[in-house]
Amino acid sequence: MLIQTRINASLRGVQLLQLKVITMTKAVFFDMNETLLNLGLLNRQFVKHFDDEHVLKYWFTKLLHSSTIMGIMDEYRNFGELAEAALESLFFEYHKPLSEEIKTEILGHFRKLPPYNDVQPALTLLRETGIRTIAVSNSSLAMIKEQLSNAGIIHLFDAYYSVDQVKKYKPFKDVYHWAAKQEGLMPQEVVMVATHDWDLSGAKKAGLTTAYIKRKETIYHPYYPKPDLMDTNLVDLMHQIINTKK
Repeated sequence: MLIQTRINASLRGVQLLQLKVITMTKAVFFDMNETLLNLGLLNRQFVKHFDDEHVLKYWFTKLLHSSTIMGIMDEYRNFGELAEAALESLFFEYHKPLSEEIKTEILGHFRKLPPYNDVQPALTLLRETGIRTIAVSNSSLAMIKEQLSNAGIIHLFDAYYSVDQVKKYKPFKDVYHWAAKQEGLMPQEVVMVATHDWDLSGAKKAGLTTAYIKRKETIYHPYYPKPDLMDTNLVDLMHQIINTKK
């Protein structure tokens, strides 16, 4: 009985701590590519040149790998440069010719990605509660603006930040801390929304509450910190954030 009482007291303590963290939520940080923006349009560009349904994922993985390694080495190149290098490597490995026209065509579509159907209503719902909506992306500041504008959702954001201003990519903690500081926020006042477990892992380590939107059939990495919230629909995920804030 004594043990059970202590367990119950511990659980109540955890619940109160969680409630304290979430009730202070003042902003939600959003990842963009794959989280808000559908890569289907970009995938069709890759399919035109490769007979491999996984080639887009492979290119994106190479891009993320290089950005992480650069961060570990304390070096930095912008997203466009790394994306181009990954594309050149991809075509080389597949023994495909890569002209400047093809390169421009493929990377150009990266700027024209449409939002998922649940994005606009989710952002609208969140803003109606007075919670700030902020995009935090590995893309350059100019690309973020272009992507949000082309997707028709830039008016639903209070601000957007690029890792260019930090010279390190997500999931390095510096990115989340810097973006929070620009908004005058403490990490515990922010929820990070992403479909990438590595992104949420970095945010969690930085002290943010994390919310996972499941956009694809994949296993959440078992050795990364588990997200605080999760859902398959962004509107429902925003309801979770709003409801737990009360």
